[in-house]
Amino acid sequence: METSLRYNGDAKTLRIHAKENLLINSNTFLQLRGELDTKYGGPSYLSAMLRRFYNPPHLAASLGLGVQFDKREKLGYVIRGKVGFPVLSDESVRFNVKGRSDVGKDLKQRKSKGAAEFSWSVFNFQKDQDVRFKVGYDLVDKVPYVQVRENNWTLNANANGRWNIRYDL
Repeated sequence: METSLRYNGDAKTLRIHAKENLLINSNTFLQLRGELDTKYGGPSYLSAMLRRFYNPPHLAASLGLGVQFDKREKLGYVIRGKVGFPVLSDESVRFNVKGRSDVGKDLKQRKSKGAAEFSWSVFNFQKDQDVRFKVGYDLVDKVPYVQVRENNWTLNANANGRWNIRYDL
């Protein structure tokens, strides 16, 4: 099980997040996720998603379908997809396009997200330190964003001043 501590600068709340991937076959797994909000002392998010990965040469793609519950939107469904293309031959720089759509239990769309981004992974940036930089553009909110990830730490920020930080346990 993967666990992380997450702090959102807007909500000013610490959440404990857990994720478990149950392998179905070599390209498909069931992903279970949950989040405990320390401000409210209860779960703020639960989901189960079937994820499938496609890996033809020079391409990485995934598709996910699932059900989710969060404290604001209640029960709903989600579909998400991502496709990535290498920019350099060593695949350290990639161009990714990703999107997701959340729908309510009545199957009416609640919200969508989409983004295009470049990611640069630097393995052994320093001894035992891997770093990944992402620069992207949120196509729905029309705002650029950045992500810096160093081993267990991840910082996300966008041009509207929103930010969050995550520490993987």
